[in-house]
Amino acid sequence: MKFKNTGNTPLGIYPLVDRAYKLEILYLLGITTAQLRIKDLKNKELENEIIHAIKTSEKYNSRLFINDHWQLAIQYEAYGIHLGQEDLIESDLKAIYDAGIRLGISTHTTKEIEMALEISPSYLAIGPIFKTQSKLVNYETVGIDELRKWSSHVDYPIVAIGGINLDNIEEIINTPNVDGIAMISELLKNGEISEKKIKKLLELFSKH
Repeated sequence: MKFKNTGNTPLGIYPLVDRAYKLEILYLLGITTAQLRIKDLKNKELENEIIHAIKTSEKYNSRLFINDHWQLAIQYEAYGIHLGQEDLIESDLKAIYDAGIRLGISTHTTKEIEMALEISPSYLAIGPIFKTQSKLVNYETVGIDELRKWSSHVDYPIVAIGGINLDNIEEIINTPNVDGIAMISELLKNGEISEKKIKKLLELFSKH
């Protein structure tokens, strides 16, 4: 099986957010792809956030990937699902595929990339590229040279993630096959979306 592709336009600047309300401002600023990554809600609260996020993304015709919660993503017909290595084992990939939902997979090593390629996902996320404060810190940093090496051998869209900011993003943008750049903290100011940073990042990406 081969999961659906993400279309002809690059995934671009790819924000990861923890609440659905943050998506609307992102889309209004020009973001076309985002991920809803919620780790602190359960049951109805979680379900309501996912419903809200999917409806908002459909309103703006944007590509939304739901992190981890694949059952709810299938139930509410999300555009895509993103799975980490630990979630990959516990998920029903056939159910995701049968629902026609796109799939992104996190990878951190050559072995994980090879395993992910056997699944034929919609994109591969590779990281952490640089040192980061997120949970990716459990893995060794990939670095630009390894990212270039891996991306040159992979015939799938690559999403780079981990420690990417305004100071180093141009190195990533100029790496062949990098289709998207996932970011968390660099997009925020005091926990909320920074319009100034988003505009600057989009400007840099479109320039290249």
